Amino acid sequence: MKKTLKPLLLLVAMLFLAAVIVGCSSEQGSSEPSNEEANNGSAEENGASSEGSADYPKEPITLIVPAGAGGDTDANARLLGKYLEAELGQPVVISNVTGAGGTVGAREVLDSEADGYTALFFHNSLLLNRIMGLVDFSYDTFKLAGIAVLDEGNTFMVSGDSQFEDLQDMVEYARANPGEVSIATEVGGFTHLQLLALEKDQGIELNIVDVGGASDKIAALLGGHIDIVPTSLGLVKDYVESGDMRTLGIMAKERVDLMPDVPTFLEQGVNSSFEKFFFLGFNPDTPDEIVEVFSNAVETVVNNPEYVEEAAKFLVSPTYMNAEESLNYMKEAEEYYIELNQ
Repeated sequence: MKKTLKPLLLLVAMLFLAAVIVGCSSEQGSSEPSNEEANNGSAEENGASSEGSADYPKEPITLIVPAGAGGDTDANARLLGKYLEAELGQPVVISNVTGAGGTVGAREVLDSEADGYTALFFHNSLLLNRIMGLVDFSYDTFKLAGIAVLDEGNTFMVSGDSQFEDLQDMVEYARANPGEVSIATEVGGFTHLQLLALEKDQGIELNIVDVGGASDKIAALLGGHIDIVPTSLGLVKDYVESGDMRTLGIMAKERVDLMPDVPTFLEQGVNSSFEKFFFLGFNPDTPDEIVEVFSNAVETVVNNPEYVEEAAKFLVSPTYMNAEESLNYMKEAEEYYIELNQ
C-alpha cells in the first residue's frame, strides 16, 4: 500500500502545481487587453462618436418647431427640411410644439436623446424668453448647428382700409391717443420686444394684445379685431398683393433687395432695427461629430441655388453661420435686447 500511495501523491502534487502556474499566467495576461479588447477600448474612448457619425443619420430626424403650422417659422423649417432630406438621405419630420412663447418645444429638444435625431429650429424669441425671466435656458444651452436663414422683412401690417397711411401717421395718432391703437403680439416673443422698443423710442403707449402665434395674429387683423400686426412681410405678401393688407415699413437697417420699395422704420424716424434669424440646435450632450455632419448639410443646402430661389418667395435670405459665428452673432443680439428691455 505504501509503495502504491507515493506515486499517486506525487502525481496529484504535480497536477496541482501545474494548475497554479497556469492560473498565475492567466491573471497576468488579463491585465493586458487582447488586440480585440484594445481596439474596442480605443474606439469607445476616442472613436465611439466618430463611428456613430460614420453612419449618421440612419433614421428620420425630427425638427422641433416651437411655433404653430402656417407661420413663418413653420414655413422656413419645412422648406429647409425638404432640402436637408435630400442632403442627409433621411426624412426630416417637422413637429410643431407650441406653448409658452416657444419654451415648450425648446425644452423638448433639451430633454431628448443626445443622438442627433431631434433638433431645434427656432429664432430670436428664445433669447427673449430668458431675458424676460420665463426660462433659465437659451440659445447657449444648446449645441448649435448654426444659423440658416435671416429675415430682414420684419414689418408692421395694417388692413387695406386702415386709417394709417404710414408709420409716422400711426405714431402721431398713438401719441395723441394713448392706449387706443391695438397691436397684436405673443407675450415674451420676438414681436413683443419690437413693440416695447417702439413705445420706448417714440414715447407712446400702445394697446398690446396677446393673441398667440403668427397665424393667429394674421387672423386677428383680417377679422378686424386688431389695428396692427407685427409679422414677416414674406408671410403675408399674398395679402399685400390682394390689397387686404398694407405694410407700414420694415425694421431692417436699410432697404432690402427682395423688397426695394418698402421703406425702413429708420427712414421714417423710428429708431427700431431688428432682423430675425433662424438657428438649429441639439441636446448639449450630442457628439460633436454628429452635429458637424448635420451642420455641413445645412451649409450645403444654404448654398444650393434652388433652395435660395425657393426661399426668396418668403422674402428671406439663406445665410449660413457655423456654430461659433452663430454664438457670437446671438450674443450681440442678446446684449442689444437686454439694453432695450431695461
